[in-house]
Amino acid sequence: MNKVFLIGRLTQDPQASSFESGHSYCRFSIAVNRAYSRDGENKADFINIITWDALAQNCVKYLVKGSQVAVVGSIQTGSYERDGVKRQTFDIRADQVEFLSRANQGTGAPAAPTQSAPRQDQTIDQLREVAADDNDMPF
Repeated sequence: MNKVFLIGRLTQDPQASSFESGHSYCRFSIAVNRAYSRDGENKADFINIITWDALAQNCVKYLVKGSQVAVVGSIQTGSYERDGVKRQTFDIRADQVEFLSRANQGTGAPAAPTQSAPRQDQTIDQLREVAADDNDMPF
């Protein structure tokens, strides 16, 4: 089973793009708090999220740096080569993103209605195949 549940805050505004095929995507990163360490310090992990099509459009429309979100999705791994060095990547492919609060709201009422996209049968690899000739790939 490959299922991820995260709650965190955006570290920057979402970045949107689209392919000539008509598919759009949105990338953002969230800071997710870990349990306190032995010395009492709060630690955070920074997780890259990618959303597609209708969900991507909603994320760009409603989210800003500092917004708190709940993300449900799966881990997607990949690799690429730059300057002769092979690099590994991992992203969370979000199936659902719930907007918990805006950047300036604390933990109060949601800034926008909860948004989620219907489950899509296409995998990220299938969408990459569609866009294989597109120079706008995010990596």
